[in-house]
Amino acid sequence: MSGRGAGGAGMKIAVLGGGAWGTALATTALRAGHRCALWARDAEAVAAINARHENPRYLPGIALDPALAATADLDAALEGAACVLAVVPAQAMRGLLGDLAGRLAAGIPLVLCAKGIERGTGKLLSQLAAELLPRTPVAALSGPSFATDVAAGLPTAVTVAARDEARAAELAALLSSPAFRCYSSADLTGVEVGGALKNVLAIAAGAVAGAGLGASAQAALVTRGFVELRRVGAALGAEPETLMGLSGLGDLILTCGSAQSRNFSYGQALGRGESLEGRPLAEGVATAGIAARIARENGVEAPIIAAVDALLAGTLTIADAVAALMARPLKSEFGAQ
Repeated sequence: MSGRGAGGAGMKIAVLGGGAWGTALATTALRAGHRCALWARDAEAVAAINARHENPRYLPGIALDPALAATADLDAALEGAACVLAVVPAQAMRGLLGDLAGRLAAGIPLVLCAKGIERGTGKLLSQLAAELLPRTPVAALSGPSFATDVAAGLPTAVTVAARDEARAAELAALLSSPAFRCYSSADLTGVEVGGALKNVLAIAAGAVAGAGLGASAQAALVTRGFVELRRVGAALGAEPETLMGLSGLGDLILTCGSAQSRNFSYGQALGRGESLEGRPLAEGVATAGIAARIARENGVEAPIIAAVDALLAGTLTIADAVAALMARPLKSEFGAQ
């Protein structure tokens, strides 16, 4: 695989998922000089992208490159693609990967662009891909990035990880554009864990903000939440340096500090006691329960993650969660769990 085809023309990249993030990544692929096919299930989104060069449901107000072609035909999107980006929600990833079995030629790299852990099995998305597409090289793209910023061409830096370090570097170069900088990593597990767990912690940060508990409480929660992220990551085999980077700490800072984050805004609504019906998808809602279970099964103390799980299940109130966290035994900040 190389970044340019014959005559200097960019290669074809298939982006599977017509939501905000998929549309943004398709846009930046075009800026990198590639051809791009965007596959979406939503016929209205496909029509709007092709006819009006916009995705009003997911990226309202952002003009898209007229060269972006959308399709509802998965085979058409994949035809001739040298790289595939899977950009559907984490809990829908198994279904998409199953659809790709028998369609995706061996050796074509698949880049997973969702952040989550499968709720039923506790598997990382790369583990699902290894199970369903065993002949496919798998990578993950993660980091501090809002779809609207990327689609608008604002400067963004992310991490592309694959267990093969050379492949990670090649994919990072392929997907980079002037305003979208991709760093490479061989720590696929660490990049996936950081992306998944920061969503859970963003719900907690939003709940603290929504409940009006103050900036000091929010800063303490994010800091101690990061400790839990690192503990769980270590138990799953993540490298500490990865979790200190863009896909760990960087993404946590972004997601825990802005209502532009769906997870943070979901937590805000939770903290305010507002109805949660009809809110945009927040990946951390599905991840919280399995993250808490993984922590328990690995003997990792993660009281904030456990509290988010209980809040979402309705078995704990914000006030009781804060009281429980504040009543934990006093100990050295950097000592044992």
